[in-house]
Amino acid sequence: MANAGFWRDPNLPFVESRAACDSRACYRAHSHRTWSIGVVDRGRSRFTGPGGSIELRPGSLVSIPSEQVHACNPDAGAAWSYQMLYLDRAWLRRVLGDAPLPERPQVRRDATAYRAFCAVNRTLFSDGAPTEKEAALVGFLRAGLWRGTDLSEAVGPPPAGAHDLDLARARALLETPVSLETAAAALGLSRYQLIRRFQRHTGLTPHAYKLDRRVDRARALLREGASLVDVAHALGFADQSHFQRAFKERTAATPGAYQRGAGNL
Repeated sequence: MANAGFWRDPNLPFVESRAACDSRACYRAHSHRTWSIGVVDRGRSRFTGPGGSIELRPGSLVSIPSEQVHACNPDAGAAWSYQMLYLDRAWLRRVLGDAPLPERPQVRRDATAYRAFCAVNRTLFSDGAPTEKEAALVGFLRAGLWRGTDLSEAVGPPPAGAHDLDLARARALLETPVSLETAAAALGLSRYQLIRRFQRHTGLTPHAYKLDRRVDRARALLREGASLVDVAHALGFADQSHFQRAFKERTAATPGAYQRGAGNL
């Protein structure tokens, strides 16, 4: 079984980290609110976005904007080891000030960037003080070594009809309890028009997007110590099996392993 570790600290709520060793777990295409930066340690994986995919080899660093639909999985039947940082976007914006954030995933392949990422993650997982960890993370982000070349071959061109949907408003509506029909009507669309346009813009159906946001919320509740049963009930999952499946498809960890911070996947 693959070993995975999650690091988090209530004193640093704007960052979460993970390290996975010899993992064979796979992600489905998904999005999350956090900004993601990761590296491949061993093995090979394939980053997939709405427009295609690209291979990531050991030493590759990838940066994924918040709400960008993606999946990153090892070659069929193979294992890989990787590390990931999940950063609160608003906090990241404050740290970077006026420096623009990339709008698309980026990749960087050089030893300096890889070593810098590994050093930061070792510091986060260490017994150091929160102030030391925050300083290391801020220094890494401001140095810009996580920036790279746009993965244009992975995400493809902007969708056709780029102005036929108010995407920000559509997302906001889908995060409320209103029905899909009500959300579509508020946008001046039919139910099926909303489904088609939202999927063309994001790579997800509205239903899949709603599940992504529920898993985001589940992660927050589990970090706060809520029980698995309470989280599944509060977020409206049909049963524990449905919750477990949706969570693992998007995090490559069971809810219990995620809450413990380490364990077998």
